[in-house]
Amino acid sequence: MNQTIYANDTVQACIAACSNCHQVCLQMGMNHCLETGGKHVEPSHFRLMMCCAELCQTSANFLLSGFHQNALCGICADICEACATDCERIGGMEECVKACRKCAETCRQMANMQH
Repeated sequence: MNQTIYANDTVQACIAACSNCHQVCLQMGMNHCLETGGKHVEPSHFRLMMCCAELCQTSANFLLSGFHQNALCGICADICEACATDCERIGGMEECVKACRKCAETCRQMANMQH
């Protein structure tokens, strides 16, 4: 029973982190990055942010539906790490870096869980 509670807590934490990361990446990209311009709208950076937001939303949707897919969680963790690293490189995007790192951490936990 404790394993089930842990699993449910882990799932809920991952859903929350994915949803938050989706929101932060989308808002930062569409507002902060577009308005700041320059390196914030480099195609590779902007695409990565939008792909991260989309994948986080998709991962949250899968988890909300009760479908835990280790491979999807692993890919989401990889993309979130890449996005965090790129946002650090750009600078001035600490909120996005934090959200992406938290999402990567929880998705990695989900990817490593046994069904």
